[in-house]
Amino acid sequence: MVNNIIIFDTTLRDGEQSPGASLDVNEKVRIARQLALLNVDVIEAGFPVSSPGDFESVSRISREIHGISVAGLARAVVKDIDSVAKALEKAEKPRIHVFLATSEVHRKYKLLKAKEEIINLAVKGVKHALKYVDDVEFSPEDASRTELDFLIQVVEAVIDAGAKTVNIPDTVGYAVPDHYASIIRGLKENVKNINKAIISVHCHNDLGLAVANSLAAVKAGAQQVECTINGIGERAGNAALEEIVMAIKTRRDFYNCSTHVVTKELIATSRLVSTLTGLRVQRNKAVVGENAFAHQSGVHQDGILKERTTYEIMKPEDVGLQKTRLVLGKLSGRHAFRDRIKELGYDLSEKEFELAFEEFKRIADRKKEVFDEDIEAIIGVEETETPDFFQLESLSISCGPNAVPTAGVRLKLQDGLVVNNATTGDGPIDALFKAIDLSTGIPGKLQDYNIRAVTSGKDAMGEVYVNIDVNGRIVRGRAVSTDIIEASAKAYLNAINKVVATKPKYAHIEVKK
Repeated sequence: MVNNIIIFDTTLRDGEQSPGASLDVNEKVRIARQLALLNVDVIEAGFPVSSPGDFESVSRISREIHGISVAGLARAVVKDIDSVAKALEKAEKPRIHVFLATSEVHRKYKLLKAKEEIINLAVKGVKHALKYVDDVEFSPEDASRTELDFLIQVVEAVIDAGAKTVNIPDTVGYAVPDHYASIIRGLKENVKNINKAIISVHCHNDLGLAVANSLAAVKAGAQQVECTINGIGERAGNAALEEIVMAIKTRRDFYNCSTHVVTKELIATSRLVSTLTGLRVQRNKAVVGENAFAHQSGVHQDGILKERTTYEIMKPEDVGLQKTRLVLGKLSGRHAFRDRIKELGYDLSEKEFELAFEEFKRIADRKKEVFDEDIEAIIGVEETETPDFFQLESLSISCGPNAVPTAGVRLKLQDGLVVNNATTGDGPIDALFKAIDLSTGIPGKLQDYNIRAVTSGKDAMGEVYVNIDVNGRIVRGRAVSTDIIEASAKAYLNAINKVVATKPKYAHIEVKK
């Protein structure tokens, strides 16, 4: 029988404790809606007593999110529990999460209380929470550093008091997998009423072991995992939800369990959290990093093209990506290079291919990544200088805190025709690029946008690089100007001009006048 593991998402509570990751109420609600699409089992929406903003976010999420348990955190203190109860009044499935430290170092230096007092406070906290809701979770903070015999007493007492879930936090990331699993096994074997409650785990990543510890606990019998999107959280963060979920899915044969998570929403959720918190996901981050499904080694690319499972244990589509990305660089081999040429629509003889591949390797030694326009230049379909099919004559931008971003462009074509168009967008650059698309008749999908100052001072030159996708072809554009808006427009047009230069079907495009 395959068991279901409850996924308790604490991105909006513990995740927000990442330095610099503060979220306003509307941003928290947006993330909660996405977590609902992801289909997590529990959303810990905040710590209501900590601030009016946290109270409001828990309250709004309780009102607006349906079908999922919404939890609020409280110390084992009456005012905290009352605050959570009030914030959760409109929740369909409210949960009050009560916590109290139990380790010796916390008892001695933070709480100044004896073991008996800790147990009494924990029981009182659980019983008070049960006056408001049926679903109460209790966490003995710093459980992984708590004496096992005392932890057993605490867990047994709070379950007797009515706690339906008991969480065993590795609050400071001290545990290692074997040690943490032994704690879970110790509780399962020695707490007399353990079958009356769900055992949960909550791991921090101070030693880089949060996911490993969580999975070791699952193997030892834990039924709920507390985690965050992208692994954000206090200090080095929490266990990453996407890694936990995909490990369970990919190694179902080993863990013999599953989750309710809709994994195709993982990428969308990761990107939303990254955007709203400002915490960028590292390129090599497991599951959701930019390089997670990218291959550059020639041996790997050859294997992937022959059979995906040679070098990929997960399908990119399962996490919300369209396909695997083969990055062409100095380590790429003939198979990947030939495959990309075919994707671009070119048919080379064997001799032409070998000459092109030799030139590709020469260029790849000088560049980290070889782009489509580089390949087309190699096979002789592009001139070194890109003709200016479209020239920027002028542009205008209108934006502000209370204004809809609007951009207008005036382009001059090779035959002297002048085209004017204006449109709106999500921001000034988005509006600008949409106006260019409208004017050229070539819709591009922005893949990457980078800007840097090439000189110092207030009048510094700004260099803009863009990568755009036009019908599956990635094209790079570049421009420099003291006006970064102008540089952005020219870089985008530089990429569009490359498309026109190498694709005959665009030679006689119809533009909107």
